[in-house]
Amino acid sequence: MRGFQAYIDGAFTEGEARFASLDPATGEAWAQMPEAREADVDRAVRAADRALREGEWPRLTASARGKLLYRLADLVAENAQALAELETRDTGKIIRETSAQIAYVAEYYRYYAGLADKIEGAVLPIDKPDMEVWTRREPIGVVAAIVPWNSQLFLAAVKIGPALAAGCTLVVKASEDGPAPLLHFARLVHEAGFPAGVVNVLTGFGPSCGSALTRHPLVAHVAFTGGPETARHVVRGSADNLASTSLELGGKSPFLVFADADLDSAANAQVAAIFAATGQSCVAGSRLIVERSVKERFLAILKEKAERVAIGAPLDMGTEVGPLCTRRQRDHIQALVDRSTAAGARVLAGGRVPEGPGHYYPPTILDCDGTSAPALAEEFFGPVLSVVSFETEGEALALANDTAFGLASGVFTASLTRAHRLIRGIRAGVVWVNTYRAVSPIAPFGGTKLSGHGREGGLAAALDYTRTKTVWLRTSDDPIPDPFVMR
Repeated sequence: MRGFQAYIDGAFTEGEARFASLDPATGEAWAQMPEAREADVDRAVRAADRALREGEWPRLTASARGKLLYRLADLVAENAQALAELETRDTGKIIRETSAQIAYVAEYYRYYAGLADKIEGAVLPIDKPDMEVWTRREPIGVVAAIVPWNSQLFLAAVKIGPALAAGCTLVVKASEDGPAPLLHFARLVHEAGFPAGVVNVLTGFGPSCGSALTRHPLVAHVAFTGGPETARHVVRGSADNLASTSLELGGKSPFLVFADADLDSAANAQVAAIFAATGQSCVAGSRLIVERSVKERFLAILKEKAERVAIGAPLDMGTEVGPLCTRRQRDHIQALVDRSTAAGARVLAGGRVPEGPGHYYPPTILDCDGTSAPALAEEFFGPVLSVVSFETEGEALALANDTAFGLASGVFTASLTRAHRLIRGIRAGVVWVNTYRAVSPIAPFGGTKLSGHGREGGLAAALDYTRTKTVWLRTSDDPIPDPFVMR
């Protein structure tokens, strides 16, 4: 059985305990992982704090930090296939997606490598003639980056890249469900030549690892991706150290299809939105809101595509839908489907756990028109699409915004004016028009409401990892006047 190690203070180390990681395609253990507990967390955070204040890292120029990030990007690109195979083995995500996604992850490190020496302060046109005043952007401090198992190398890059560009140090906690690729990624960090303690990578369980990390007194910022309930624990933990937080949480994203849309193209986008990655995506377009006049035609196209999806072994390049990461998640999905059908939803495709080994669940379509099925409100985090219809644009917008979440959305229409109205009206951090699930390191990404706050990607993310310092320099040689009057 393969063994993995944590990476703390520039060295690979065992955790306080070990635990088995299961292959989602078989349900059997395939690797042993290091379980970090409170003492390991403390070692990692103290190493990051020491690296922030002492040694080589704080003395590097921003350009030198950028060169290290470029080196890391090259190593990610060179090792993309090996990383992809690890992610597929440990999480069940299909190899055709992990291969493409991880190759693109290198572009995120390149983007932030180039941005490192472009994070600028400003000279202020101050209203006092004997003063020069300017601002500096300085690293916020030690960052706790908590990353889920789905798309973990991508979700780590959008935290690690901007934090390192800003000059921060990090402790990265990989999910206990499938941590292998991030633990292997630590070896690339080491090979790239980052000073000891700048990046630390560990894994463990919530109460004994995650909680200890978020409440540690030396942590200045917590960057978290996950579910709203876990985020509440993160925020409660950060009350102890008053760390700032950026939260990228779940979604129940609307996918609006109007009668004038290219229905074949929209159907392909809907397949990508909900069945790609086995639906295990925070931006999954899980609520289809379709104009009533084309509902049956669109669903017929979609049903045919769903039933033709190739379900199989995740390491097979021909597979289009692989297993869910955990049996726990599969059980949650089936229970939510059952509750929804009991509330009146009709199963148009899928809907039952298949026989055989592994954590598989088929592409599923639920017609929820005329019901208040829980499928319309609760996040599946799996390949299940909930469908409702509308007659007017106003009704479509109201349905789109009828959610506690606000992460992503899709609009499919040939009308440019309608698209602009909906772009303004939809309450979500991302609006895709006539496309879906497109990302770039240049574009900020994040949500509102229960989908969290803060942004990942773009310059906005890098600034989240800085503090503004204001500098006042008096230019007069005259004695300071009355000390009892504020200047």
